[in-house]
Order: sequence, then C-alpha cells, then structure tokens
Amino acid sequence: MKQELHEIYEKYSSDLYSFILRMCCNEQLAKDILQDTMLKAMTSAESFNGSCSVRTWLYTIAKNLWYDHLKKSENHNKSLDSISEPVSPVSIESCFADRETALHIHHLLHELEEPYREVFTLRVFAELRFADIAKVFGKSENWAGVTYYRAKQKLIQLLGKERLL
Repeated sequence: MKQELHEIYEKYSSDLYSFILRMCCNEQLAKDILQDTMLKAMTSAESFNGSCSVRTWLYTIAKNLWYDHLKKSENHNKSLDSISEPVSPVSIESCFADRETALHIHHLLHELEEPYREVFTLRVFAELRFADIAKVFGKSENWAGVTYYRAKQKLIQLLGKERLL
C-alpha cells in the first residue's frame, strides 16, 4: 500500500499542485494544500471505492480543502503581512500565443463567479474530461459541458468589452 501511495504521489503531484496554485494564487498555500491532500488521500485510501479515477478523487479532495481554507479565512482578519501577490500560472503561455493576452485572460478568469471559474480551470488547465468535472461537482456530464461553454462565453464577452477580441 505504501508503494502505491508513493506512485500516486509521483504521478499526480505536479498536475495537482498546478491546479491548486491556480485556485489559490499562493505558492506556499498551494504546497500546504497539496500535502494536506496527499495526507488525506493516504488516511482515507480504504474509502476510495473506484467510482471515479484517482485523479478526479485527488482533485476533489484538493478542491474541498481549498473551500475549507476559504471558509476558515473568512472568519479571520488578515494582517497586511500575510497578503501576498497572486502568482501567475506556470503553463498559461502554452494555452495562449501572446503572453500579455494570456495573463490578461487569467485575470479575467478570476472575475467569473463560481462554478464557471472552476469548471473552466478544470477543463483547460487540469485537462479533465466533462465526466470527471461532473463527478467533482456531483452533477451530470451535460451540466459540466454547458457550464464550461457558458464560462467560455463570459470570458469572450469580457475580452470583447476590453477590445482584446
């Protein structure tokens, strides 16, 4: 079992870290959530029933830990020292030809409300299939596809307003 968990970590940790970093825009917090995700996966491995892929299961754990963090941080005031600048995603240049436009699109992505932002992120950056995204949210595959399409349309509208498209 220990060897299997090590293999899972080696196989998924890099993509999982990128996914978490895109959600929280903080390198240290992303590392912490990644470690918490892997720890939770280890301690609850026997509860994994195989109804989804290991990747989807790990992304769901990470997403839930991120939401838990948000809920906890809403209840506490932050000091100015604890606020850090957002980190731009590492691989967004590969998704868009122009670096400046890619960064601008990433900033616009943060203007989208949930679940559009997360569905778009899971589809484009994490490269999950609609079926996997649906499982993360507990919705249908059709819902995931429609939500992704609407997120894309909202981004296109925002880019159009700023005359970037």
